[in-house]
Amino acid sequence: MTIKINYSKNTYNENSSNLVLFSNDKFNLNNLKKFLKNSEFSYINDLLKTNDLKKNLLIFDLSSKKKIVLISIKNNLKSSDIENLGAEFYGCINHGKNSEYFIISDSINTKHNNFLGHFLHGLKLKSYEFNKYKSKNETRLISINVVGKNKPSEKNQLKFKALEAGTFYARDLVSEPGNVLHPDEYANRLNSLRKDGLKINIYDEKKLKKLGMHALLGVGQGSVRGSYLVTMEWNGAKNNSQPLAFVGKGVCFDTGGYSLKPAKFMEDMTYDMAGSATVVGLMKSLALRKAKVNAVGVVGLVENMVSGNAQRPGDIVKSYSGKTIEILNTDAEGRLVLADALTFTEKKFKPKFIIDLATLTGAIIVCLGSEYAGLFSNDDELSKQIFEAGEKVEEKVWRMPLHKNYDKLMNSKNADVQNINYIGGAGSTTAAQFLQRFILNKTPWAHLDIAGMAFSKYGGALNSSGATGFGVRLLNQLVEENYE
Repeated sequence: MTIKINYSKNTYNENSSNLVLFSNDKFNLNNLKKFLKNSEFSYINDLLKTNDLKKNLLIFDLSSKKKIVLISIKNNLKSSDIENLGAEFYGCINHGKNSEYFIISDSINTKHNNFLGHFLHGLKLKSYEFNKYKSKNETRLISINVVGKNKPSEKNQLKFKALEAGTFYARDLVSEPGNVLHPDEYANRLNSLRKDGLKINIYDEKKLKKLGMHALLGVGQGSVRGSYLVTMEWNGAKNNSQPLAFVGKGVCFDTGGYSLKPAKFMEDMTYDMAGSATVVGLMKSLALRKAKVNAVGVVGLVENMVSGNAQRPGDIVKSYSGKTIEILNTDAEGRLVLADALTFTEKKFKPKFIIDLATLTGAIIVCLGSEYAGLFSNDDELSKQIFEAGEKVEEKVWRMPLHKNYDKLMNSKNADVQNINYIGGAGSTTAAQFLQRFILNKTPWAHLDIAGMAFSKYGGALNSSGATGFGVRLLNQLVEENYE
């Protein structure tokens, strides 16, 4: 489905136009009388006496060609509430055919200074569909005509458009099947982001071997596809300030390797690259909205397969940091990719902070389900900023513990560290504790385990079922609020 939004001060056809009007929390129509015919006003007033006024949205069919949607603006709405309201409106649109709606912006009466922008943003986010591989994919057009003087500023329109583009790009990446979006194709797609103003560097296997990234390379060595580290730089600040760094796990498909996953639900392992997709979507958004900040995105792209050349349980590899890692479980592969990517990012870019994202552990789903991402960090201020940004855009995180006492669970008898805790318990924490060892210079760092948030079986307020793009809006809010 295509959503087309037009802004106009022109009027509408009062006989055949679907109208969207905004009222107060009591659905009082007095201020809306000028937008309705007398007969319509009386008819709707009568119907309101028998409707549930606790709802946010009411629809009245006036004829086969015209309906009126009344949307209640309650007191003290947060921006996220308004976006959810836009998504709820989208759910009421007739999706079976092309249709047209006229939003009467002058009916909006609220102290929120960007109500309409957030409302339309929520509508657009909810409208996402991934129908690329359906042979019968009928394109339907929904025209949203905003009539009146009240409209978002050009700056806010650009911001929302950039956020939608970045979120949709992340969702597209996660939705692609593994036979299409393997590491070779993924690296090619990232190279195309140069057109958005990003500086792209692609490190292939030859370069990675020269650098000594054997933890990352070990994960991908069983695949016929290549392994890559890709950096994306956006230099939007006027000075040479330290960049903000975002690192993503990009395991394009994860069989588990020789520590093979169960067959049931293995098809979902196409989304094991969702952390990298979030980083890519964020960098695209920052570039499109010309964010006044220096930022770098780093993603490790591999495929974890079973073959005669695949990594074995018991192997020992030397990471980019110089630390050796004993591979006790080949399905604990994402942390190996991140280990090299984190040290590389810290050493090369010397960033203000590093935030990594990964669908890292099933244990975080046991802890937090699909409501919160797990947050682990060595820095209280950064953690506070991430938490508050998540609350504002409803991409929520919950801080989990890190402590030196967990280190003993990751100590190896044969190497500097082992990649899994076989004693049991604290699966997400010990994974984060492992990652922390590869932050060598005390750079402020946060790890977001998004295993329960990157993909939804049942959909959420601002997304249908499938890829969510979780983290793009969260991290954009973090940057916009604290670093621009």
